[in-house]
Amino acid sequence: MKYAFMQAHREDFELKRMGRVLQVSRSGYYDWARREESKSSQQDRLLLEEIRKIHQQTKEAYGATKTWRALKQSGTACGKHRVARLRRQAGIEARRKRKFRLAYKARNTAPAPPNLLRWPFKADYPDQIWVTDVTFIPTRSGWLYLAVMLDLHTRLVVGWSMKDRPNQELVNEALIMAVEQRRPKPGLIHHSDQGILYSSGSYLALLKKYGMLRSMSGKGNCYDNAVAESFFSSLKNEIVHHRNYQTRDEARTEIFEYIELFYNRKRLHQSLNYQTPMKYKSERVLPN
Repeated sequence: MKYAFMQAHREDFELKRMGRVLQVSRSGYYDWARREESKSSQQDRLLLEEIRKIHQQTKEAYGATKTWRALKQSGTACGKHRVARLRRQAGIEARRKRKFRLAYKARNTAPAPPNLLRWPFKADYPDQIWVTDVTFIPTRSGWLYLAVMLDLHTRLVVGWSMKDRPNQELVNEALIMAVEQRRPKPGLIHHSDQGILYSSGSYLALLKKYGMLRSMSGKGNCYDNAVAESFFSSLKNEIVHHRNYQTRDEARTEIFEYIELFYNRKRLHQSLNYQTPMKYKSERVLPN
C-alpha cells in the first residue's frame, strides 16, 4: 500500500521525498505503476473516490460507520470493514472533537419551573417536546449569537435566529419561527436552561399564547439540556472551529447552510437509525 499512497499523493509531494519517508525506491514504485491494475485494486480505487466525495460533502464529520451507511443509501454496495480499511489507508479521519463549553451561565433568580425531561431524553412523536439554547460564534468583527429550537423526536432544527447581541429578540424570533413552521398543538413541552432570556415577560407571554408547558434544566447543569448542547457541539466541531470568519455575515451564511441544507436534510443521525431529521420526520405519524 506504500506505492498506492505515493500514487494518490503524487501532486502533493515529490516522489523522491515520499520514497525516502516510506523507505521504498522510486524504481520499485515505477515497476508497480506499470503493472496492470487488478480488479480488486480497481474496485478499491473507485470506492475510495466515493468515500472522498462523502467525506467532503459531509464537512469531514463522518467516521467509518456513517460513511458506510451513506454509501449504502446511495446504492454503493460495500462492506463496513472495507470502508474503514480504505479510509485508514488514505488517512481519512473525521475532524477531531473539541470539548464543548457553555455559552453563558444561567442568571435567572426567580423560581424555575420543574424539569419535565428525564434521561433518556425521548419524545414519542414530533412536536411533543422542543429543546432550545443559545451559543456564540467568534468572528473578526465580534461575537455572533445563535439561538436554536430542536424537536426532540426528530432532532430537526425547527427554529433559529442569529443576532449581534444575546438580546430578547434573539430567542423570541427562534420560537416564533418554530411555531410558524410547525404549528404545534397546545401542550407541547418547551425545555430550556435557566437563562434569563427564557424567563423574560415577553418570552413567557409567547409560551402562554402558544399553549406551551415550561420545563427547565437544573441550575448550571448543561447535561439536562444535552440534545441542544449536542447540536452546538456538532456545529462547532464540524464547521466553526475550522473557520476564521472575517465578518458576522460570513458566519451567518455558513451557519444557515449548515442548518438548513446539511444538518436537517443530509446529516445522518445514529439516534435516528442513520436517517436525516427531514426523512425521519416524513415517516412519523402524529397522534390523533
